[in-house]
Amino acid sequence: MGDNSPRTDTSTDIEGDAKFEDGHHTITGGSNTSDHEAGNKNGDSKALRRLAQNREAARKSRLRKKAYVQQLESSRIKLNQLELELQRARQQQGLYLGPSSYSGDHNAHSGGGSGGTNANLLGAAAFDMEYGRWVEEQHRQMSELRAALQAQVADTDLRVLVDRGMIHYDDIFRLKAVAAKVDVFHLFSGVWKTPVERCFMWIGGFRPSELLKTLTPQIEPLTKQQLLNICNLQQSSLQAEEALSQGLEALQLSLSDTLSGGSLGSSSNVSNYMDQMAGAMTKLGTYEAFVHRADNLRQQTLQQMHRILTTRQAARGLLAMGDYFARLRALSSLWLARPRELD
Repeated sequence: MGDNSPRTDTSTDIEGDAKFEDGHHTITGGSNTSDHEAGNKNGDSKALRRLAQNREAARKSRLRKKAYVQQLESSRIKLNQLELELQRARQQQGLYLGPSSYSGDHNAHSGGGSGGTNANLLGAAAFDMEYGRWVEEQHRQMSELRAALQAQVADTDLRVLVDRGMIHYDDIFRLKAVAAKVDVFHLFSGVWKTPVERCFMWIGGFRPSELLKTLTPQIEPLTKQQLLNICNLQQSSLQAEEALSQGLEALQLSLSDTLSGGSLGSSSNVSNYMDQMAGAMTKLGTYEAFVHRADNLRQQTLQQMHRILTTRQAARGLLAMGDYFARLRALSSLWLARPRELD
C-alpha cells in the first residue's frame, strides 16, 4: 500500500498538471477567439457606419436635387403666370396679342403704332394675314398641350396651358370685332377659311351647339352633373342660334323688300331711289351686330364649358377642338389637291 501511494500522488500531480495545462490552453485559446470576434465586430461596425453615411449622403443628394427641380418648376410656373398677366393687361388696353406678338414683330405688321391694332388696317387682306398667324400659334399651342397631356404634367402646369388656350380664342373674337367694322361681309362670307370649313360656318364662325356635340365624347368620362350642365348648355346655345338665324332671315327679307320697292326698271324718281339705298345701307349695318352676337355666343359657350370641366378635361377639350378644325383644313387641302380629269 506504501508503494501505491507515491504512484497515486504522482498520477494525481500529472493529472493536475495536465488539467492545469489544459486549463491554460483553454484560457489562452478563449482569449484569441475573443480578440478575433472583437476585431470582426469593429470591422462590421465601421462598415455599417460607412454604409449609413453613404445612405445619408445619397438621401441628402436626392433632397437637394428634388428641391432644385421644384425651384425650377416653381420659377417656370411663375414665369408663365407673369406672361399671362402681361397678356391680359395688354388685352385690356385694346391690344391684339396674336401669334406675331410671340415673335416680337407685332408692331411691324400693325403699322408700328403704340395704340395697338388699327381698325383701318384690318381690311380683308390684313385680317387674312392676322388669322393665318392665329392659326399658326394655335397649332403650336396644341402641340404643347398634347405633349403636356401625354407627359401627365401636374394640374397647375396644365392650367397655365388651358388659360393660354382660352386667351387665344379671345384673341380671334377680338380680332374679328375689329375687322367687322371695316368689312363685315368678308367675315360673313367665310372666304378667310378653307372650303370645307365654310361648309360648316354659321354667321361668320362655328355653331356652338354642333361643336359641343362633337367635343363631348372626347372629354369623357363625365359626372352626371357635368353631363346635365353640358346638355343644358347645348340646349341654350341651340335656342340662341335659332333666334339669331330667324333674326338674320328676317333682316334679309326686309332688305330684299327695301330694294324691290318701287319701279325696278326706272330711275326717274331719284329721291325715292336714294331713300331706298339709305334704308338698305342702314339694314346692311345690322349685319355687323349679328356677327358680334354670334361671336359673343361662341365665346360664352367656350367659357361656360371651361367652368363645367376640370382642368384636365378642359385641356382635352381644347385639344379636340383644335384637332377638329385642323382636320377640316387638312381635308380642304386634300380636296384642292385631288387629281382632276379634264375633257
